[in-house]
Amino acid sequence: MHRPPEPHRRDGAPWLVVGLGISGRAIARFLQHRGERFVVADTRTAPPGIEAFREAFPTVDIHLGDLEALDLQAFSEIVVSPGVDLQKSGLAAVRERVIGEIALFARHCKAPIVAITGSNAKSTVTTLVGDMARQAGKRVAVGGNLGDAALDLLIDHPDAELFVLELSSFQLETLKGLGAVCAAFLNLSSDHLDRHGDMAGYRQVKSRIFDKARHVVVNAEDEATWPEDTSIPCECFTTKAPADGMWGISPLKAGEWLCHGEQPLMPVSELRLAGRHNQANALAAMAIGHVIGLPLAVMRQVLGHFAGLPHRGEVVAERGGVRWVNDSKGTNVGATLAAIAGLGETLAGRLIWLGGGVGKGADFTPLAAPLARHAREAIVFGQDAPQLVAALAPHVATHRVDTLAEAMQRAASIAEAGDCVLLSPACASLDQFPNYLARGEAFRAFLDQGPLEPGQEAAC
Repeated sequence: MHRPPEPHRRDGAPWLVVGLGISGRAIARFLQHRGERFVVADTRTAPPGIEAFREAFPTVDIHLGDLEALDLQAFSEIVVSPGVDLQKSGLAAVRERVIGEIALFARHCKAPIVAITGSNAKSTVTTLVGDMARQAGKRVAVGGNLGDAALDLLIDHPDAELFVLELSSFQLETLKGLGAVCAAFLNLSSDHLDRHGDMAGYRQVKSRIFDKARHVVVNAEDEATWPEDTSIPCECFTTKAPADGMWGISPLKAGEWLCHGEQPLMPVSELRLAGRHNQANALAAMAIGHVIGLPLAVMRQVLGHFAGLPHRGEVVAERGGVRWVNDSKGTNVGATLAAIAGLGETLAGRLIWLGGGVGKGADFTPLAAPLARHAREAIVFGQDAPQLVAALAPHVATHRVDTLAEAMQRAASIAEAGDCVLLSPACASLDQFPNYLARGEAFRAFLDQGPLEPGQEAAC
């Protein structure tokens, strides 16, 4: 299998690790594990966790603040965390010596890699593929942008025979020649345009996942996910009836079935995951599993038991006939559109949508039509609430509040039996929460206060 070659490095020169987030700490652990000399830098003057880092790495020099104070030519290679913007950090001038954590991972990984990206659903598909491989008896390590950092996997799972990685655009930005045995690009919708400039730039970065791949899995309904190199063996999935060799959904006499071409695989009714978007996730996972040789019986068993990930379409409560769904990981418009469509068609009542936060420059207008079709009300909060009101108010009843807690109070007061209250914010959480996990936990905590009946307000 292809792996990026290690460039010629100057003898005795230390590495520079930039960024003290989760990935930066994993990079430091990996370099220490290999006995390498390195210096750590962070553009922030007081990054979170700095004292714990000093305790864990007492002999490592740490530079905080502007990178221009460093002699960047003194380092053999510069390894950046995904959160580091090369342009804004001043590293663009030494771009030829900058690599990311995944490039370092690929350089030292000896086992096959399954790599999965997309604007949304990549965590679900990554987890499904990992569960399928594990159930099939493989020694598999799962992580990347999900769970454990990729470099931690190399340390903690030295005997792994398969790595399944979720990869974000930030991780792919500094990557060349990954050489995955299977690279999957699930979907593309507006996200991170504040970093990548426009959709063309965003797609270009995502498409790095295909470099030197042996097989690819793409979305037949989204041409933006297709590789430019048409010679790579390709598996396509769709939520429509599949053509020969494709993965899709066919209406049969016994109901809808997941199919591979004309071959029925399993009834849609056997899936625990609800909604058309999750049926697409199941098909993508099966296509990847097929590429790496997993038995159909095992894949079907996993899909029959998998109920979803926390904060990703998670049913938190059902009270007074109202379902409360935590999709806090829906941090972009595409993910939210999938959640609205996936749930809206199944309701006896209406959808009450909770959205808002940091929009990352996204266009919210695509949310208007499906919310007009399915929603009782859109309740918006947070930093970019004004933009949401402007996009939605002409089309659907829209109510603006300041916080998530106030949004949930409002939802509890207007919900009727048969409705679904959906937190799928279409925004990042960083205006009011440390991350989407904390936002989802706040959603849960509100519901833990006591029983909520339709039309009943709760204390904040």
